[in-house]
Amino acid sequence: MRTDFLRTRKAALAAAGLAVTGGVITGVIPTAYADDKPAATQAERTGDLMGELKGDRELAVDYQAQPNFYYCGPAATRNALSVQGKAVDVDAMAERMGTTEAGTDSIHDITPVLNDETGDDVYRSVEISEGRADVKQTNKLRKDVKRTVDEGRAVVANIAGTATDTEGGVHSFEGGHYISVVGYRDGAKQVKIADSANPDTASYWMTTEALADWIATRGYSTS
Repeated sequence: MRTDFLRTRKAALAAAGLAVTGGVITGVIPTAYADDKPAATQAERTGDLMGELKGDRELAVDYQAQPNFYYCGPAATRNALSVQGKAVDVDAMAERMGTTEAGTDSIHDITPVLNDETGDDVYRSVEISEGRADVKQTNKLRKDVKRTVDEGRAVVANIAGTATDTEGGVHSFEGGHYISVVGYRDGAKQVKIADSANPDTASYWMTTEALADWIATRGYSTS
């Protein structure tokens, strides 16, 4: 009898806590089967399980568009820092990055500002110097985005050329541009972009392969 009771209880837990619709977990672990753990602990454990199974994560961005055509570097950095609750003046950052009407020279000017503002020496610059990213570089970008976002940080990328998002939208910056990467889905096979260039296209999704090729000849800041 005791064994039957335990089996029934486990079955109820599985049915209530792991209700799945279209491959996405929608249920929560009910308090009645919390095994006497605090509710917050159970919620955290459920959230971790959902995130692991879905392979999705997005950070909340306090988005601002860039105030002029050459402030994409400071604006992308400002949006990236906003996911950590930091509000940094773009003019002050532009001065520290050496931004002029010609823009911000390279990702190596962005990384020190990210480290200064977070108070941690965690960001580093990664270059994709070739004209097109190879498989190894693309896989590294995928891992870097996932790790950085999982840590609650955003990636800043220096891109150039034209890329197409997952909805078919075309984004073209032949002279170069900076964007923030603030989320991922499907295990970071796709990434979410926060783009300061135009508030009408403030965010969009892109495959990691497309982003890697967009970064090619330039680089990105990651933890």
